[in-house]
Amino acid sequence: MSGQPVSTDSHPPHGHPDNIHPSTQAADKSSTASHPPSLKPDPTTSGSQPSIASKHAAQGRQPASDAASASKLSGLKKNLHSALKQYPDFPSPGVLFEDILPIFADYKLHDSLLEALELHINESFGESQKPDVIVGLDARGFLFGPSLALRLGAGFVPVRKQGKLPGRTETVSYKKEYGEDHFQLQSDSIRPGQRVLVVDDIIATGGSAAATGELVQRAGGNLLGYVFILELDFLKGRKKLNAPVYTLLSSQQQD
Repeated sequence: MSGQPVSTDSHPPHGHPDNIHPSTQAADKSSTASHPPSLKPDPTTSGSQPSIASKHAAQGRQPASDAASASKLSGLKKNLHSALKQYPDFPSPGVLFEDILPIFADYKLHDSLLEALELHINESFGESQKPDVIVGLDARGFLFGPSLALRLGAGFVPVRKQGKLPGRTETVSYKKEYGEDHFQLQSDSIRPGQRVLVVDDIIATGGSAAATGELVQRAGGNLLGYVFILELDFLKGRKKLNAPVYTLLSSQQQD
């Protein structure tokens, strides 16, 4: 298969225990030292895009409104981060397991997550460039992808492991540590030219997200970018991605 994204790992288990990173305070701090500010596009992938300020000027947005949105987003992020749990040496020694499931166990936090992501998307793209389709990765992108799509007035399209979708599909393979895996997208699920945003819970090595981006482009979609709840910074997965990357929270942050 041509143009196959390469990853050194699979889409990791929840919490991504491919984080073979000592669970020490020093290591935790170093893992986020080079992380771009949360919810800011990677400058290496979005330098040509107009700034949010210029977009707002064109849309007649007021600075006071922007400041209120920024303040709201900051508070939401703080509450969401406080809900995360970490489990040292799980599922094996040396792994720091990042658990986002407490966010979904509390309906208020779940709603805060959706509100934070909606704020970010509206701030970044504006009404005229909002996504037409949210694409969620198998399987944790399904936890919040459909609800986020509903709030944005967009459609939701799942990307699944090979053999799980009926009808004609597009298929991309990507390498894992011990072989390869395949993602599929129904061929008619995205219309040519539709604006597409890819979402998942965590970006680790980036292989599965890169495969999804290729599927979107094969289907004729206009790939706006990638949005993740959490990033394992030290794995540098965003370097594999060919569109702006936004993350709500960084891994192993300290309150």
